[in-house]
Amino acid sequence: MATLPLLDDDTASAEARAVFDDIRAKRQTDHVNNFWRALAHDPAQLQQVWDRLQQVMAPGALDPLVKELIYVAVSVANGCDYCIHSHTAAAKAKGMTSAMHAELLAVIAMASQTNALTTALQVPTDERFKS
Repeated sequence: MATLPLLDDDTASAEARAVFDDIRAKRQTDHVNNFWRALAHDPAQLQQVWDRLQQVMAPGALDPLVKELIYVAVSVANGCDYCIHSHTAAAKAKGMTSAMHAELLAVIAMASQTNALTTALQVPTDERFKS
């Protein structure tokens, strides 16, 4: 259960509804995710996060699928169930195959294991890796 009620179009402020409408238009959907509905309690933050997300996730040096894969990996590391599900769905919509998903999970698991071992062993960073 959310710590605050999720706001629908009838209970959200006019400012939040404007962001909801922008989300619908830009994503070409009638659905507004629960994340945005929870953030709608603070319309200024809702707008700021929506604007920043569009900027960061837009095509650039990294293609949108790679960005979604990174988002899934970070969400796993942070233990965010919501983001794992939503960005896995987004990655699938952008072309992630079952084989890619399996490989992504293998990389996440490998990084988690080697990170834990390196931390436990307090391995010093090689000078050649430092910039």
